[in-house]
Amino acid sequence: MLEFAALLFALIVVGVSAFQVALAMGAPWGEFTLGGRWRGRLPMKVRVIPLVSLLLLLCFGAVILARAGFLAPFVHQRAHSLAWVVVGYCALGTIVNAITPSRRERNLWLPVLFCMLILSLVVATS
Repeated sequence: MLEFAALLFALIVVGVSAFQVALAMGAPWGEFTLGGRWRGRLPMKVRVIPLVSLLLLLCFGAVILARAGFLAPFVHQRAHSLAWVVVGYCALGTIVNAITPSRRERNLWLPVLFCMLILSLVVATS
């Protein structure tokens, strides 16, 4: 179960990362992020936010994979406490997406973040 949860988490990270890259490159999906404040493309100066999200996602994916033993053994033990940081971030993201004013953002990201929360919790508690 641990390995499956970690791999599924990583797969979701890949998908969400692709979305963040597309936003940063000007994809017209502004209403699906950042509270739906911008319809269409994000303004140029706002596009740095998806890049920061991308870096966080990649780090979180690495932590979860490390905790499940997919990375070097010496990283596995260090990833234990960091996995709880990932759980906390996913919990916060789930709450924020549950209360976002953007229905489209909520409908897209609430289930995704909830799945990431459950999967990261499975890995962190193992």
